[in-house]
Amino acid sequence: MSPTPAVGNRSAGRNGWARPTPPRTGDQGPTARTRYAPWALAAFGLVALGDLAGVAAGSDLAHTALKPLLMPTLALYVVLSNGPRLLVAALAFGWGGDTLLLADADPAFLAGMASFAAGHVCYLALFRRHGTGHPRARGAALVLAYGAALGITVALLWPDLPADMRIPVAGYSLLLTAMAGGATTLGLTAAAGGALFLLSDTLIATDVADWPQAPRPDFWIMLTYLAAQALLARSVLTSGSAAARR
Repeated sequence: MSPTPAVGNRSAGRNGWARPTPPRTGDQGPTARTRYAPWALAAFGLVALGDLAGVAAGSDLAHTALKPLLMPTLALYVVLSNGPRLLVAALAFGWGGDTLLLADADPAFLAGMASFAAGHVCYLALFRRHGTGHPRARGAALVLAYGAALGITVALLWPDLPADMRIPVAGYSLLLTAMAGGATTLGLTAAAGGALFLLSDTLIATDVADWPQAPRPDFWIMLTYLAAQALLARSVLTSGSAAARR
């Protein structure tokens, strides 16, 4: 993850998609680096749509080919937008989890879960660095709801989880819930991303526990996951905090 240059004021509000405005000398336009950020974002969108279409159609070949490209294209958008290295790291760990979960084996699943957990630690550090430090009233209510949902979900899943998965799933769920709670300190966009990440991974956990699934469960897992990562990245890029770009 290479260091990124400092940037000036942003060209959009807290929750906008516009790329950051780079430093200017006189009337200079955007740097070459930020000029290509929208193209990287478009590439992520196209890869995401292709992957979701492949999953919906039941094409393992399309999913296997496109899933490993998802987080790299989103990370490229972050880099070209002069985003923070910690955000790039979070997406890199997401890529590790994505690729490891393509293998249908317990060791790969556990390694993938560990990679996602490392990504959550990166997000927690980002929220601590440039969030408000504490959730607003609505966010505090969400944190309490997440905590209650964690306890209920783990308690319900526990008997049906494979014995060797119980402790890792419970530990990961605790970290995931902490990340989702921390996201509420960064505003509604981040809070939505955290909530969708919770939903996506809960769907995975119910599959591991062999609970009945909705039609095309992989589609809903990927849809909520991609939306979560995109919203979390967007919230960090539009935070307006100089500290977030270190």
